[in-house]
Order: sequence, then structure tokens, then C-alpha cells
Amino acid sequence: MWPPPRVPTLFPMSDTPVKQQSTAAFYGQAVASFGVAMAATGLGIYHLRADAWVRAFLAIAVLYLVTSAFTLAKVIRDRQEVGQIVNRVDQARLDKLLAEHDPFRKSSERPR
Repeated sequence: MWPPPRVPTLFPMSDTPVKQQSTAAFYGQAVASFGVAMAATGLGIYHLRADAWVRAFLAIAVLYLVTSAFTLAKVIRDRQEVGQIVNRVDQARLDKLLAEHDPFRKSSERPR
């Protein structure tokens, strides 16, 4: 009677283009900014009029702060990437369900 509905073509997830998050100029600016900030802080600690142990403590504190900031940024990025992967899997499941859905199929018929 009725022709079977056209099933949309599903594309594998590997064909989905991945968007680049930042440009080369932004990356360069971030690296340069980090270098300038570390150099200025190091120079400030070096020329500080205080005992050597105070300057050493401040230098270690700055290094600890920098490594903690890098770790925090990595953890946040990893969580965001996991969320994107879960969203892509959920979207693929939804696409499959929608592609297999036939509103004209009788409830007694089983899906193919």
C-alpha cells in the first residue's frame, strides 16, 4: 500500500568535524603572557629587599601556584571533553531512534 518511509542516512561519528578551540594567535598571546608574568614575578622576587629564605619561600609559592593552575585547567578541560563525548553519544542514540521510528507502523508489528 504505502511505500516504506525513507530512512535518513546516519553518518559515523568519526566523520563529524571537530572544531578548533583557539587560533594560533591566541595560543601565542597566551604563551607570551605567561612568560611575561613569570619573568616579572621572578624579577620582583629577586629584587625584593628581604632575606634569602623569604625570597625562596615566595619563589616556591609562585611555582606551586603555577603548577596548581595548570592542573586545575587540565582537570576542567578533561571534564568538558568527557561531557562533549557523552553528549555526542546521546545525540547518536537519539538520531538512531528517530531514524528507526515509523509513525505509520501498526503497534502489533515488530521493528525490523
